[in-house]
Amino acid sequence: HLHRASLLLPALEAALANFSAGAAGGVVQPVRTVLPVPRHGGYLGVMPAYSAADDALTTKLVTFYEHLKDSSVPSHQATVLLFEPSNGTLKAVLDGSVITAKRTAAVSAIATKLLMPPFAEVLCILGAGVQAYSHYDIFTELFTFKEVRIWNRTKERAVQFASSVSGAVRVCSSAQEAVTGADVIVTVTMATAPILCGGWVKPGAHINAVGASRPDWRELDDELMKNSVLFVDSRDAALTESGDVILSGAEIFAELGEVLKGTKPALPEKTTVFKSLGMAVEDTVAAKFVYDAWSAGN
Repeated sequence: HLHRASLLLPALEAALANFSAGAAGGVVQPVRTVLPVPRHGGYLGVMPAYSAADDALTTKLVTFYEHLKDSSVPSHQATVLLFEPSNGTLKAVLDGSVITAKRTAAVSAIATKLLMPPFAEVLCILGAGVQAYSHYDIFTELFTFKEVRIWNRTKERAVQFASSVSGAVRVCSSAQEAVTGADVIVTVTMATAPILCGGWVKPGAHINAVGASRPDWRELDDELMKNSVLFVDSRDAALTESGDVILSGAEIFAELGEVLKGTKPALPEKTTVFKSLGMAVEDTVAAKFVYDAWSAGN
């Protein structure tokens, strides 16, 4: 039911705007709770949310393990529980990994639609994991790029990516080569130190920074963070969880929901960064979308 993540866009745009509207928007969602698993170098995240507009109640449980020796196991694994809000009954258990991949890419696409320069021709993806595929799918569905480039720390995975997607993708041997001249950049890596430097980025480019979801992890360097207009999904989350935001001291210009509501401008003529941490309410609307589609089919 989520083959085309673009179907989620209207619900996600409404949820982002509702979240940024504060209490009036009817979204109840704390910053995620993250429990370390020190013996094994992993984390368990708990992400509950309620959306009044959708009358939907969920929690997502997500584990993420930074450097796995067994590469057959994904770094991120997730489950979404969907409840009946009127009485608390558990209605469904959903594959949170698919929902996370699709809703994250869809929110990046919303940011890109608002913030990318006009006449964007070159898309660059840094990273070749699950999020690289979901971003590629929705970006090539919604936008027309003349060239798509990919870089990954292990080149074999970038080559595998390029050979398995439907369109032509150029495999680059360095992040700098991939980024130079790109109009839209997506960073979906497990990097803990910057892999993208501001000096490489074309003025006016738009960056979706999706990796580095811990306060001490980075994907973007200080130069890029300080010389770009910074948009986030949630101010509170960015100031608690994003190493790129916290360690650079960069000032947050707006939440994406504020742009969608029209209370803050998009500024596509500037170099822009959208720091995506992912919000529980995004999982809520995506889970409800899947459940409603499944129910209608049955």
